[in-house]
Amino acid sequence: MGATGRCAMRDTCGSKGFFGKPLPCPYDGAPVEPDDRARTLLVQTCGSDFANGPVCCTKEQVETLRDNFNQVEPLISACPACRNNFRSFFCSFTCSPHQASFVNITSTQQTNTGRTAVKSVDFHVEERFGEGFYDSCKDVQVGTTNGYAMELIGGGAADYHAFFKFLGDEKPIGSPFQIDFPPTAPQGLSPLNTTPRGCADNDLASRCTCIDCPSICPALPPVTPPHAEPTCHIGAFSCLTFVLLVGYTLAVLGFLSGYLISNSIRKRRERSYERVALSEDATSPRLQTRGLVGQSSLAQYLDDDSLGTQSGSRNLGRGTTLLDPDETLQPRQYPLNTFLRRGFYRLGLFAATSPWLTFSAVFLLVGLLNIGWRSFEIETDPVRLWVAPTSESKLQKEFFDESFGPFYRTEQIFVTSAPALDDQASNFSLAVTNAPVLSWERLKYWFGVEEYIRNMRSPSGYGLADVCFKPAGPRGACVVQSIAAWFGNDLDYYDEDTWAEHLDECARSPVECLPDFQQPLAPQFVLGGVPSDDNGRHMYADAEALVVTYVVSDSLDTEVQARAMEWEQTLRAYLADLSQRSAEEAGLHIAFSTGVSLEEEINKSTNTDVRIVVLSYLAMFLYVSLTLGAGTAVREEQGLFGSLANWVSNLSGLFKSSRVTSSSLSVNSGTGPHIFPRLPRSLFTGSKFALGLFGIALVILSVSSSVGFFSLIGVKVTLIIAEVIPFLVLAVGVDNVFILVHELDRQNFLHGPNAAASASASASQGGSTLMSPALSHRSPYASSVREDVDTASMPQYLPAEERVARTLAKMGPSILLSTITETVAFALGALVPMPAVRNFALYAAGSVFLNAVLQVSVFVSALVLDLRRGEAGRVDCFPCVRMPLRIALVEGTPTGSGLGRIGRFIRRYYAPFLLHPVSKGVVMITFMGVFVASVISIQHIELGLDQRLALPSDSYLVDYFDNLDAYLDVGPPVYFVTRDIDVTQRSGQQALCARFTTCQEFSVANTLEAERKRPEASFISEPSASWIDDFLGWLDPGKEECCRVRKADPGVFCGPRDNPRLCEPCYLHKTPAWNITMEGLPEHHEFMRYVKQWLVSPTTEDCPLAGKASFGSALSISEDGERVRASHFRTFHAPLKSQRDFVDAFAAAHRVADDISSRTGAEVFPYSLFYVFFDQYAHIVAITQEVLGLGLAAVLVVTALLLGSWRSGSIVTGVVGLTVVSVMGVMPLWGISLNAISLVNLVISLGIAVEFCAHVARAFMSAGSGLPVDHPAGQKERDERMWTALVDVGPSVLSGITFTKLIGMSVLALTRSKLLEIYYFRMWLTLIVSGALHGLVLLPVVLSIAGGSGFPQQEADEEWMTTAIRHDYEYA
Repeated sequence: MGATGRCAMRDTCGSKGFFGKPLPCPYDGAPVEPDDRARTLLVQTCGSDFANGPVCCTKEQVETLRDNFNQVEPLISACPACRNNFRSFFCSFTCSPHQASFVNITSTQQTNTGRTAVKSVDFHVEERFGEGFYDSCKDVQVGTTNGYAMELIGGGAADYHAFFKFLGDEKPIGSPFQIDFPPTAPQGLSPLNTTPRGCADNDLASRCTCIDCPSICPALPPVTPPHAEPTCHIGAFSCLTFVLLVGYTLAVLGFLSGYLISNSIRKRRERSYERVALSEDATSPRLQTRGLVGQSSLAQYLDDDSLGTQSGSRNLGRGTTLLDPDETLQPRQYPLNTFLRRGFYRLGLFAATSPWLTFSAVFLLVGLLNIGWRSFEIETDPVRLWVAPTSESKLQKEFFDESFGPFYRTEQIFVTSAPALDDQASNFSLAVTNAPVLSWERLKYWFGVEEYIRNMRSPSGYGLADVCFKPAGPRGACVVQSIAAWFGNDLDYYDEDTWAEHLDECARSPVECLPDFQQPLAPQFVLGGVPSDDNGRHMYADAEALVVTYVVSDSLDTEVQARAMEWEQTLRAYLADLSQRSAEEAGLHIAFSTGVSLEEEINKSTNTDVRIVVLSYLAMFLYVSLTLGAGTAVREEQGLFGSLANWVSNLSGLFKSSRVTSSSLSVNSGTGPHIFPRLPRSLFTGSKFALGLFGIALVILSVSSSVGFFSLIGVKVTLIIAEVIPFLVLAVGVDNVFILVHELDRQNFLHGPNAAASASASASQGGSTLMSPALSHRSPYASSVREDVDTASMPQYLPAEERVARTLAKMGPSILLSTITETVAFALGALVPMPAVRNFALYAAGSVFLNAVLQVSVFVSALVLDLRRGEAGRVDCFPCVRMPLRIALVEGTPTGSGLGRIGRFIRRYYAPFLLHPVSKGVVMITFMGVFVASVISIQHIELGLDQRLALPSDSYLVDYFDNLDAYLDVGPPVYFVTRDIDVTQRSGQQALCARFTTCQEFSVANTLEAERKRPEASFISEPSASWIDDFLGWLDPGKEECCRVRKADPGVFCGPRDNPRLCEPCYLHKTPAWNITMEGLPEHHEFMRYVKQWLVSPTTEDCPLAGKASFGSALSISEDGERVRASHFRTFHAPLKSQRDFVDAFAAAHRVADDISSRTGAEVFPYSLFYVFFDQYAHIVAITQEVLGLGLAAVLVVTALLLGSWRSGSIVTGVVGLTVVSVMGVMPLWGISLNAISLVNLVISLGIAVEFCAHVARAFMSAGSGLPVDHPAGQKERDERMWTALVDVGPSVLSGITFTKLIGMSVLALTRSKLLEIYYFRMWLTLIVSGALHGLVLLPVVLSIAGGSGFPQQEADEEWMTTAIRHDYEYA
């Protein structure tokens, strides 16, 4: 037991071994007065407290103390409180004259000299001092490691007990004997009770800067974390959601009330108007002979009811009545409409009369456009694909690469326990075994793998040492982060019983197991899925995964880069082979990624889902080809199944004798028995399979021509274009094909070869024949009337060319409306700076426009050729084969009404039901609710695109990314780059630094430290590496092994091999001396001289502040060497697990950089490897709003002009907007994020929504009588027009776009690719369903309620209109 004024140990008695550190001798005696040299050294080392009086240490012991302090000095000297507490602690332990009062020797040992030395002691320390000592050091940072000094001097201790234990444990790098710290002192001993210094104390010997002492840091203004939830809530709802719900409820109530009131008022006004009209015009002959407005345009669709009774008996929405003839005798005309009809009629007539000339001219133009294929290029570089050339992040990346060199290439491997052998068929990426990965046998196996990789050579002979990153220079060690580094890459000194204990020690104190590259390797870098026991203590030996990372240097030099890529390809091949056999050999599962993996896998063309896409196209092609001829009007003829049934039923008659009687001759021979079934003639001649294939070929040709043209002008093709454009153009183009074919079928029904017979039959039955006011005029095509046509049909028969011309004259303006609107809407997408979106928009606009041009030219020529073929009885697809004519009964009539099943359904059921007042109200309320729900849902759309979706479904990288999310608990590094700031000036230095008293309060380093303390808002998790602080600290003469110059010539720096006796610290004799106020520190030319030396000084244990390893690439110096162009401060993001985390981290880093710039005046920007890909999300919301807003504006202008009504144009635009909103509303519900691909699909939604709406709106406007909107009978007239429009184009819209795309999407549902499933199947299915519902349900209702006045295009007027067009006088 010791006493006051006595020593417990003194002097040294040798060491444990030849290379061991000196051990103190037990000494139970009084302290000794040192000599002058020893006193001077003691005061220099331990301070003025030891300037007087005896001590318990010798000069040799003080020298050992000094050397030990010099090793730790660079780590803690930035915080005087920690530095002085550390020195006071060990100086008191070694030299205090009262040593025996708090130190008790518990055991001794024999040294190599045969003397007795201390083996273990108890060091009693007061708790107050222990806590104060620990608190003063726990936040001191080490910029070179982006960590804390406590990790190096205290093993990452969480309290002072652990700190002291680490300091006292006997180990090669540390104390040479065991020092224990009992919690209580035995009787007779008094614990060391020195007053600890606090980092916040005001004296210069204690006070630390903000970066090392959080308690003195100024508070940053509060900020809202990215994507923070709305602060305004009402109950469980956000304020916006609550307002929308309340607004919807009030709107529904208001709508119902207003509807009931207006309905009552309207009925009263209508009854009053009809009484007045009847009293004034009861004798008007025109009123008595004129039927329902638009009656003639509806007559073609009426089967059994006469026209005279149809308007009175059929309820078209509200019911129809006779309208005032004074306002309908001269229908309102729209000059632009007349001009367009005239133009399209002439175009159609030319294409129909000169088909081969049309083919030659158009295909010559198309051929010229396809010459551009010689310049065809596919863009596969992810940066050039998804990042705009003018993107801020792209420019910043280029600046970073040029100034500091490209970011490192990483090769990363995750090693986990493989599932049981009977589960090998399961997907590893989905199998989380939770089983420990480590065992002695597996550890030996993996060490063998790493040894193979270290010795592996590429085909050109490159090894890991040739390509790896070496922070200490070309002769240094490679950076390989693996648990093997904890074992020195060698298991010879460990066995089955000791490996786990060593691993646990290294994981808890990485500084004791430094790898070859001499940087502590924290466990989160090399172990994943570490479990904890009941006390929260990590069990590192039971980790679920090993994480191995090889850091490879990258370069702008293509030769150096090619060398790295060649080695990476060799590594990838080895790991791919290893992953196939590791489960069987060691029960391990390997997931990996190399520097070349991502681009290779994204660009793979072996994706099995290509077959699904092709099958989807084929299904749509087949549907289109088979469906086009379904509406052809023919005389009453049995169908295919009816013919087969009749043949089977009459087959037995072949075996029965029968006599031919005269009466039997009049019976249709088709009912008699035949050896072979008599198939319907229309199956061969009425089919339009070849025409459908030609229409599809035009779609492909338009895409090909668009690719040729834009390739010629340098616009590259992207994978999105290759996958999406054909879908899009097929969706848009096929609709036009159906509309033209269905309208031609209607023309054939009215004016084809069989029209006269139907007219005669109708007349004989008392029906009214459809006659125009100009029917008495002979057709201009009188000379071309077929001679075999019955004279009774002459007034109605028109030649094929005339029918095709009329078809285009009627439907051409509608096609023009949709084409211009879609082309403009898509072209506006070119405003998006992202090349993938911009190029898609250009290709889409070009393809849609060219497809429309081909459809109104060569497809019209194909129509007339196909029409001639059919009427000549030639077989579809085999026109050389002509079917024999069959005798048809004269009284036979065309089947049905010229409408297909869909058309008849719409006419009889759907249109009357939809236009019923109650149905309208329900539709308005329902779609209003859909809109509100969509807006509420849109608030939850996420940003991002999981890169796993872009990979082939069987890619090994999918497994790697799954493991990355599950096991890596380290965020990516982030650099805050400063430029255009003069760091040779004191003001520039103060804008950057943090460890000097005159640094700006919100300097770059201080702000980054303050932001680190609120990671929920900044996503910064680690201390920043401040080069300016380490550089100025390197100049401190107290760090004797750092900056040194020759004593004989201070202008010459000493190197690591120079004799220390010939060198001295750089600032040893400077006036004023080095200090923390920065006064006297270098500026101007002197600053650059020291900086350049610091950057080449090797980073060693003796001087960890030297810049070569830690900051060798952190500064960009001008070519003349006189200024620092740019520099960066390195830190780390918090672990980022989701796309939202990446987007938020990007936004947070830019917010931090902007704040720093505004406070310091320096230009600061953040850079991390992933920023260039996430830059789009900083602008994508604004871009989406801009593109869709401009698109809707274009829709409004074009539709209003071509429809001739701003009212109707506004309605169409609104419905198109609602369609897009509903698609966006489904996105968060179906897991669809907002990114470049979904933005492309939203632009597509806009275009296809126009396609759904344009034809219906055009038909509605073309079926009018010209009544004013506020006319008392206007509502009934609008109902009738909408009925006509639905029957007229509804089947085409349904068949042409809805069913076609639904069939394609149904096949696409079979895909195994998540990218195709989420962003194509889900989104396009939503688009098609939403577009069909809005275009065929909501739009008709809104137009019937508030649509603009129309312009009539009645069938009875067509012949006169044609004559007017052909003779160049006005049709008005």
